[in-house]
Amino acid sequence: MNVADSEVVGGILCANGYALTRDIAEADVVLVNTCAIRENAEQRIYGRLGLFSTYKRRYPGMLVGVLGCMAERLRSNLLEDGLVDIVVGPDEYRKLPGLMERAFTGERGVAVRLSRVENYDDLTPARADGVCAWLSVMRGCDKFCTFCVVPFTRGRERSRSLESIVAEVRDLAVRGLREITLLGQNVNSFRDGHYDFADLMRNVAAVDRSMRIRFTTSHPQDMSERLIEAIAEEVNICKYVHLPVQSGSDRILGLMNRTYSVDHYRRLMHRIRKAIPGVAISTDIISGFPSESVSDHRMTVDLIRELRFDGAFTFKYSPREGTKAWEMEDNVPEEEKGRRVWEITELQHAIALEQNTELIGTAVRVLVEGQSKKSRYEYTGRTDTNRSVVFPHSDEQPGEFADIRIDRTNSATLFGIRVGDVIRAASQSLGGTAA
Repeated sequence: MNVADSEVVGGILCANGYALTRDIAEADVVLVNTCAIRENAEQRIYGRLGLFSTYKRRYPGMLVGVLGCMAERLRSNLLEDGLVDIVVGPDEYRKLPGLMERAFTGERGVAVRLSRVENYDDLTPARADGVCAWLSVMRGCDKFCTFCVVPFTRGRERSRSLESIVAEVRDLAVRGLREITLLGQNVNSFRDGHYDFADLMRNVAAVDRSMRIRFTTSHPQDMSERLIEAIAEEVNICKYVHLPVQSGSDRILGLMNRTYSVDHYRRLMHRIRKAIPGVAISTDIISGFPSESVSDHRMTVDLIRELRFDGAFTFKYSPREGTKAWEMEDNVPEEEKGRRVWEITELQHAIALEQNTELIGTAVRVLVEGQSKKSRYEYTGRTDTNRSVVFPHSDEQPGEFADIRIDRTNSATLFGIRVGDVIRAASQSLGGTAA
């Protein structure tokens, strides 16, 4: 979501005479887009601001601005040390050009008011050409999970129009992008008149059947049968669902205000898997929520072992000021939180390795995303089910599809070679000539 928001900011500034640079030494303005969902994210931003101070001393005319959720949460506190010139919340990006003009004359500024209507529906994000794009379809959240600051830093739910989203997808298809991910804190809550998220997914999928469509994130309480049917029936909607469970304990789910039970979640997963054969399901888990007992933790571990997720993002509980959980006693020691996260992570890695091992010898279709980080002789891409695949560089180009036969794996990545290369090698070993 921060990537998508940063592209909106880039679009606003480029339309006002600014240009993007990748060299910080060339920059007249440095803006850092922030997240406040966990304390660790905020601490990383403070470290980044320290780095910017070095450049600001070297180039006294440089402006430094803090954008996004952390800006809204901490507001004028960020201006106190004199390093930051501009603080702008996620609903006030249209004010940036004016604030920057005044900041160049020495007037520092803050704009952090939340909006009930702002969705940047009419703006064109500044996206670089490539393979994949992030596209926000709604902003804010009305769920008020007790651990989460999003309703306070990004405001209440409001959706873009279906028509504007489809038009943006058409433009991205013309530009040659091959995969779109629709974004929202709870995309299942999307509404545009009588259209819901299932309608949006079907309309977006119909723009270009060669383009893959993904989405994130879903709330289990709002995952509709119509959406499950859309994923199952539309060939280019990826068979991958990210469905955060957060805990395997009904007591903890109640304290989190998650509004569903473990049994509801279990039955929902069974419905998804029955309707969408081969679907991959990942989840989020918070360990060490206030009053989480060893028994509560065991329930989470048992649920993971039972449901066998394809992936899990596991985090230590991080108290966030202003949330309901902030008022609860954070009574699980940090060392114990870490131990529980480690146990869950090790179990999930073992499950993922078993699932990936079952794919050895099979062929998977991969959208080529570009060069592997570890070798210029290899490409990397992802399957429909969001598994990463690494394979030898051939004549494929980023944005093309390749059929890869898997021959080895670990818990995170599949490795293989092109199916055509497999056939060619087999033919040569038999003394034949590949057609």
